[in-house]
Amino acid sequence: MGSPLRAFVRIAAYLAVTVALVPIQAFAVRFNRKLSVRLPLFYHGLCVRILGFQIRTHGKMAANGPVLFACNHTSYSDISILGALLPASFVAKAEVAGWPFFGGLAKLQRTVFVDRRPAKATMQRDEMVQRLEDGDNLILFPEGTSSDGNAVLPFKSALFSVAQVEPNGEPLLVQPVSIAYTRLDGMPVGRALRPYFAWYGDMTLAPHFWEVAGLGHATVDVVFHPPVTIRDYETRKGLAEHCFQVVAGGVSVANAGRLDGLQTLGAS
Repeated sequence: MGSPLRAFVRIAAYLAVTVALVPIQAFAVRFNRKLSVRLPLFYHGLCVRILGFQIRTHGKMAANGPVLFACNHTSYSDISILGALLPASFVAKAEVAGWPFFGGLAKLQRTVFVDRRPAKATMQRDEMVQRLEDGDNLILFPEGTSSDGNAVLPFKSALFSVAQVEPNGEPLLVQPVSIAYTRLDGMPVGRALRPYFAWYGDMTLAPHFWEVAGLGHATVDVVFHPPVTIRDYETRKGLAEHCFQVVAGGVSVANAGRLDGLQTLGAS
């Protein structure tokens, strides 16, 4: 479906930009915290443009941190799209750290790697709390895996355990965020075309990335829903269910092309 020439040019440009900026980010992570937060925004913004994504935002990003952004997850391209918008680090499953190339990039963005084994849960929550107390924003994918983009998988309440603590004595802001791939070269992306963007199941990364890079210009809608705290829902299960409902609603409305209704989802 895509153009091999376009794929080659885009991937070559993506690799060139990445190789050029990796040493700068490595330096920043060690010596300049402010730069280590700002440079990924610049880098992901370049990647988004190189790969042909146009981002449309709806709603307002929470401005007063720290914030835990709870997002649905469709593909590895979510990383660059959200990374171009949010001054934040990602929370990822532990095995990502060992991935060739992308694992190294994740470490450079100061990703928090989560091991699902119960014995590791307390230590990892403490690490996330420390990052939040230091003023860092975090991006969480509560589905625990990626989906086909047509619907959002249930959110795992255990991943919201960090929301039970109060960094610096204040309740943690949790902002639900919906992301949907809605148009390709100006035409609506229907159910049959969404797997061209989605990476899930047993798909192999390299061939899928080549195919995505060869596609035309894609429109991605990102919806910022009203932020909440666990105090509004008492338990992490209630918080997870609320976030799931508003994120799933945002994806459904965006996929249907009914953008006018997005701003009201989750509003009190």
